[in-house]
Amino acid sequence: MPAEADTSDIAWLQAMLDAEAALARAQARLGAVPAAAAEAITRAARADALDVRALALAARETANPVVGLVQALTAAVAANDPHAAEYVHRGSTSQDILDTGTMLVADRTLRTVRADLTRTAAALAALAARHRDTLMAGRTLTLHAVPTTFGLKAAGWRQLVLDAERRLAHVHASLPVSLGGAAGTLAGYLEYARLAATDDTGDDGYAHRLLDAFAAETGLARPALPWHALRTPVADLAAALAFTAGALGKLAADVQSLARTEVGEVAEPNGGSGGSGSGSNGNGRNGDGVRGASSAMPHKRNPVLATLIRSAALQVPVLAAGITQCLAAEDERSAGAWHAEWQLLRECLRLAGGAARTAAELAQGLEVRPDRMRENLGLTGARVVSERLAAVLAPRIGRAAAKRLLTAASAEAAADGRELYAILADHPLLDGHFSAAELAALCDPADYTGAAGALVDRALEAPGAS
Repeated sequence: MPAEADTSDIAWLQAMLDAEAALARAQARLGAVPAAAAEAITRAARADALDVRALALAARETANPVVGLVQALTAAVAANDPHAAEYVHRGSTSQDILDTGTMLVADRTLRTVRADLTRTAAALAALAARHRDTLMAGRTLTLHAVPTTFGLKAAGWRQLVLDAERRLAHVHASLPVSLGGAAGTLAGYLEYARLAATDDTGDDGYAHRLLDAFAAETGLARPALPWHALRTPVADLAAALAFTAGALGKLAADVQSLARTEVGEVAEPNGGSGGSGSGSNGNGRNGDGVRGASSAMPHKRNPVLATLIRSAALQVPVLAAGITQCLAAEDERSAGAWHAEWQLLRECLRLAGGAARTAAELAQGLEVRPDRMRENLGLTGARVVSERLAAVLAPRIGRAAAKRLLTAASAEAAADGRELYAILADHPLLDGHFSAAELAALCDPADYTGAAGALVDRALEAPGAS
C-alpha cells in the first residue's frame, strides 16, 4: 500500500533529513550559511545511508529522534566536507525538524490519499448515473421504510467522499513548516545570521525572510507563529483524517449490509491486484486465489474490502482523539504531548490511506444486482408505500381513520399474503372513493421514489462533480 511506504520509518527519517537540508538551503539563500555547505548537507541527507535502528535506539536517550539524527548527519557531512559539517542544524531545535518532517510526511501521504478519494468519487458517480432509477427498498432502523433508488444511495456515498477530499484539501494546502528555535523566538537563527553578517540582520526582517525561504524550499506553508506548543496543524490534520475514515466507513457498512446472504443486493469485486486486504497470504485470498475465502467454510466469500475499510473507520477517530488531547500543551514546549502525537498521526495517515486505496477498488468493481433489489422490495409489497397511501386517503376519510385502516390492512396483507390494494378495495370505508385500478396504481413502489432521480442529477451536476 502506498500509505504504508509513505509513513514508514524510512519515510519519516527521510522527511526529517529533507527538513534539515531545506533549512540549510534556506539559510544559504540569506547568506547565513555558505552555499557550498548547504549543497554538501543536501547531498548527505539520505536515509539509506544511515542506520535506522541505531537512530531509533538513540532516540530513547533523548526522548526524540532528532538529536541522534543531527549527530549522524553531521558525521556523514563531515566525511566529505568537514567545513560544511559546522552548518548542520544551525540555530535550530529538534522540534523544528520533527514537526517539519511530520508535515512533509503528511504532504506526501495526502497526495496519494486524495488521488484515491478522487478515483473513488468518480467510480461512485458512474454507479449513481447508471443506477439513477434502479429501484430498491430504503431501510431505516434495519427495516423496509419507503422505496428509494440505488443511484441515490451511491450519490450519497460519493458526497461523503467529496466532503472528505475537500477537508483534506483544505488541510493539505496549509500544512506549515515549523521554525521557532529553542523556545519559539527564533533567537538562535537570528544570532547565527548576525554572526554571519548577512545583509539583513534586523530581527523582524530576517525572521520573515527565513520563514519564506524555508517554506519555499520545503513546499509547505508559512505559519503565522511558531507552533511548538500551538498544535493546530496536527490536530486539524487528525480531524480531517478521522472524517475521511468515517466517510469511507459509511460506504463499507452499507456494502456489508447489502451483501448479506439473505439480502444479496451487491457483491464485492472478486479480482484486483491484491495487497489491499488481509488473509492467509496477505491479500485476502486463499491458496486458490479466491478473495475473501474462509479458512473453515469453503462456500464463503467474505466482504474483505468493506471489512478493511470499516476497521480503519473504527480506529482512526479514536487515534485522532488522542492527538486532539495534545492541544493541552504546557509552556513553550511540552514534555510528552508532542512526543505522543507522532505514532498516533502515523497510524491515522496509514489507516486512512489504506482505506482510501481499498475504497477505490471496492467502488470501481462493486457488483450491483437490480433484480435482487426488486425481489427484496417485494417482501413488503405495497406496504412499503403506506406513507403515500396515508397521505392520499387522509383527505377522504380523515387522518386518524386512514392510519387505523392502513395499520390493519398492512397486518392482514402480511398475514395472508393478499395484495394490499385488494384489501383496501374491499373495505367499506373506501367505497366510492377509489377504484381497484386506482388503488393498485397508488400501491406501485416504482411510482413512489420522490425526488430520488432529480437528487442524483443535481448531485452529479454540482461543482466538483467527477
